[in-house]
Amino acid sequence: MSEFLSAMLDRRESEILERARRFSEEFIRPNAARWERERRMPLEALKAAAAEGLLGLEVPAALGGLGARYLLKLAIAEEMSRADMPFVFSMINTHNVAAKLAQSALPRHREDLVPALMKAEIFGATALSEPGAGSDFAAIGTMARKAEGGWLLSGEKGWITNAAAADIFITYAQTDASAGWRGIACFLVDARRPGFVRKPAYALMGGHAIGAGGFALEDYFVPDDDLLAGPGTAFKLAMQSVNGARVYVAAMCAGMLAASLEAALAYGATRHAFGKPLVEHQGLRWSLADVATDLEALRALTRDAGRLIDEGQDAVMAAAHAKSLAGRVTVPRISDCIQAMGAAGLREEVPLGRHLASAKIAAFTDGSTEMMLERIGAGLRAAYPASGR
Repeated sequence: MSEFLSAMLDRRESEILERARRFSEEFIRPNAARWERERRMPLEALKAAAAEGLLGLEVPAALGGLGARYLLKLAIAEEMSRADMPFVFSMINTHNVAAKLAQSALPRHREDLVPALMKAEIFGATALSEPGAGSDFAAIGTMARKAEGGWLLSGEKGWITNAAAADIFITYAQTDASAGWRGIACFLVDARRPGFVRKPAYALMGGHAIGAGGFALEDYFVPDDDLLAGPGTAFKLAMQSVNGARVYVAAMCAGMLAASLEAALAYGATRHAFGKPLVEHQGLRWSLADVATDLEALRALTRDAGRLIDEGQDAVMAAAHAKSLAGRVTVPRISDCIQAMGAAGLREEVPLGRHLASAKIAAFTDGSTEMMLERIGAGLRAAYPASGR
């Protein structure tokens, strides 16, 4: 993995990272292609990850978690995505719900739901997007209206990671359509209660392990105790979490790109053409040199954004830079690695084809590449003020 990132970890964090690496090599890599063939979300793999403590990375140690820094989460995202990004994305999203509820003021959330999530006794998801509202989060149409003792939610959510199996959803809904983002609130939705209708999982090429799908709410009652963030604060909290997601998605892209580069180099060292190994031909060497340069640039942007998040600093621009570069280079550079291997790069036992499809999924996840350019463009004048020269 990235030497830049691993060098920033302490001894305990390095041991946790090594545990994640072994789990990835022993459990994910041998099964990932089969999960995709079977077109399913592998719940048994999430349970196995829970046994390794990986569903409680950022949950405080007082609640049974690892109490880890965000930088360790990044390192694990990169390392494990070398084997299969869709599963890792599902795993981290389950963990995110546990970490979010660990901050709740309610004992029921902290003492009942968080341990169950970390043990994979139940599964979690975060529901922001809708069939008609993705990157434009403020335009969500799911409505919440006040009722005695709580709220009634109605609407439809879509493109939700883990929706195929999640039991609880951190769900965003609009309380006042005229208020825009200021009217958005955050609720805990339990899929086992009346008014929740799960939709069929999406047939997502290369990404079935993500368990993407949606659900509808039909006058679903949320008690006041399950209001996680009220209007005026929920949107800002969501945007902070999205910054973190953008950076760990960029780290996942770095993992897939690193694995693809190594596969291409290994193949090029053993396959001969015109009297010498492929890797000794200038054309192939230069192509893979470009892959390596983009990989290191992506790692550097990801590391710097992760450091800002850990320090509690403004990471909006840094996260957008990392995610934008990931969306721009990962697909074409993995394609370059496949090209370097010829038709052998498309064989199922070589994961480059799955990585290519997953990289395209990553380009849309937590903000499309175009939205990242909008975010960067909106901050240009502040980030690069005129010097007067």
